[in-house]
Amino acid sequence: MDETKSPTLRAWWVLLVTLALGCTDESSTRHALASEGFTDVEITGFDLWACGDDDFSCTGFTATNPQGRPVAGAVGCGLIMKNCTVRW
Repeated sequence: MDETKSPTLRAWWVLLVTLALGCTDESSTRHALASEGFTDVEITGFDLWACGDDDFSCTGFTATNPQGRPVAGAVGCGLIMKNCTVRW
């Protein structure tokens, strides 16, 4: 590999990994779901299309809803002055 391209390629990989990992919030997701009565929560990771424009993080999940049915969805959380929203 050309030595001049190597730092640029590494920088892109670091940016990609940071964005993918930095756009989820597992603890806030678990807290929001527990507050709404969901159980058996499994975090599925970043969910690009499930949340709104004003959400800083968007974390996918599967769980059992308060009525006892299995559901899948996402929890979007804002950065400042916006609580988390459960979408399923």
